[in-house]
Amino acid sequence: MMKVLNIAAYKFVGLDQLESLQQAVSHKLHQLELKGTVLLAEEGINLFLAGPAPAIHDFLAHLRQDSRFADLQAKESWSHAQPFRKLLVKVKREIIRMDHPAIQPVLGRAPAIDAVTLKRWLDAGHDDQGQPVVTLDTRNAFEVEVGTFKNAIDWRINKFTEFPQALLDHREELAGKTVVSFCTGGIRCEKAAIFMREAGVENVYQLDGGILKYFEDSGHAHFDGECFVFDDRRGLDPSLSPRVDVGVPSDKPKDPTMESC
Repeated sequence: MMKVLNIAAYKFVGLDQLESLQQAVSHKLHQLELKGTVLLAEEGINLFLAGPAPAIHDFLAHLRQDSRFADLQAKESWSHAQPFRKLLVKVKREIIRMDHPAIQPVLGRAPAIDAVTLKRWLDAGHDDQGQPVVTLDTRNAFEVEVGTFKNAIDWRINKFTEFPQALLDHREELAGKTVVSFCTGGIRCEKAAIFMREAGVENVYQLDGGILKYFEDSGHAHFDGECFVFDDRRGLDPSLSPRVDVGVPSDKPKDPTMESC
């Protein structure tokens, strides 16, 4: 039986006094002996943590006492052993780096669809208005190689900061289509969908909760392979089980401060 609970969560919400928040979060996590990464920025919070379930739930309950995080939703998966090697709580300029300050999800999200709706659209080959549906992978090329939606658009970006230019280079290819951006847990495709709408792509949705939520609600339908994750598990299959045993060395980055979710 797998005994380590892994969570991924983010929320775009205006934050201030970041250093004080950093100290408080770090203190609580050290008390509970949890490992992983928490990123804090003026635009919100992004976290990846693992440990015994009671400690994880204790931390989430503590965090949600802050009204800014009261509705924070966490995606859960399990592993046999701790997939993180240390605890990091960092203050960053962005919780997912895009280098486009005008893109501020805290001011309003792009439209989102849930996993069940995406599966239904992919089953039919079109959206509810009969328009062709395409999925757009906003992750790094090496993540895509581990697994992605069948026939997903993949612009072979090496880091998320390359996405805006890739969109501008390929924008005309999306004309007349309903575009669903997706990523691991939702954070990258949320910023990507906002940027696409600002760039004039008319019919854009983000996949709410990303691939991990899709696996949870819709299983493996229309998806080939596993979902890459930035820890020692390396990837999760559609049952949210680890792709390999924790501890097997990987030649891919594991640091969630880079591109994760």
